[in-house]
Amino acid sequence: MRRMGISGSVASVVIVMIGARAALAQAQTKPSHKPAALVNGEPIQMEEIDAVLKHEPPTPNAPSEIQRRQMQLEALSLVIDDRLVQQFLRKNGPAIPPAEVQKKLAELESSLKVQGRTVNDFLKENGLTVVQLQADTLKMLQWTAFVRQQIKEAELRSYYEENKDFFDQIKVRASHIVFRIPASATPAEVQASRVRLEKLRQDILVGKIDFVEAARKYSQCPSSQDGGNIGYFFRKYTVQEPIAKTAFAMKVSEISDVIQSDYGLHLIKVTDRKANGPPSDYEKIREEVRESCAMEMMNNLVAQLRKVAKIEINLPGESNPVQRASHQKVEERK
Repeated sequence: MRRMGISGSVASVVIVMIGARAALAQAQTKPSHKPAALVNGEPIQMEEIDAVLKHEPPTPNAPSEIQRRQMQLEALSLVIDDRLVQQFLRKNGPAIPPAEVQKKLAELESSLKVQGRTVNDFLKENGLTVVQLQADTLKMLQWTAFVRQQIKEAELRSYYEENKDFFDQIKVRASHIVFRIPASATPAEVQASRVRLEKLRQDILVGKIDFVEAARKYSQCPSSQDGGNIGYFFRKYTVQEPIAKTAFAMKVSEISDVIQSDYGLHLIKVTDRKANGPPSDYEKIREEVRESCAMEMMNNLVAQLRKVAKIEINLPGESNPVQRASHQKVEERK
């Protein structure tokens, strides 16, 4: 996909969706059954989810029923995201001349030839028809063109400067203390937890208790066994944004105010900061910057589309079928 000039965010989706659409085409010859989900009225068939799961790497042990269920939900979430982007591009994507599609397909054919493979081999491996491959290529080209319309040079340079720590491969090591917040918690309960964590922060600052000891005693996270240590991480794509943003704005040994992520309330302490390579050169990594910016644009777009979409989940066992497959972001490392 990278050889076809596709941003990483779309490539990751399309790779798994290739098999999903092929499975759906085969499923259309089978007796109809209730779709696994509806996205703005468009059905997602169970075969599409199964096709995504087939791209998962094998595991040494068979997953438990709970694990299998979670894998299904995660696969469905990915298919829903793809369907939302597909719907968005149908309405807002730039027109792509057929010649551009053929040009990309020719590039794919040349790339495969270098590997000793043919387009027919590629189609057979992924269960695709030529028509399906053309449709996927069109969608990828639309997204690439849309990104270039939206991200001009000034925006790209600004994005680079705002995220220079990431492109310079700076890493920080941090520890945290977490108070988990249940989804059912009321605002009053959240505030009560915040007050308790702020009190604990004051106790740490005045020396009543050490951060490591406090983490072991009070943090509701497996990392508590290691004094709250969550290891080294980069500015992006490793831990949740509120955690990363806070940690990278701090000096070593500083303790943050109480911050909130999707998983609870946190106190962050930065314990180290180091470079993982030489400083970056914008001119040399412009396309890498563009790809990262496009990935973030994709994530933000999907989040916005989910807020207004009507998503009905019909997987067996789902008690509340509406809006149950929200895409989960990466949680802090345990």
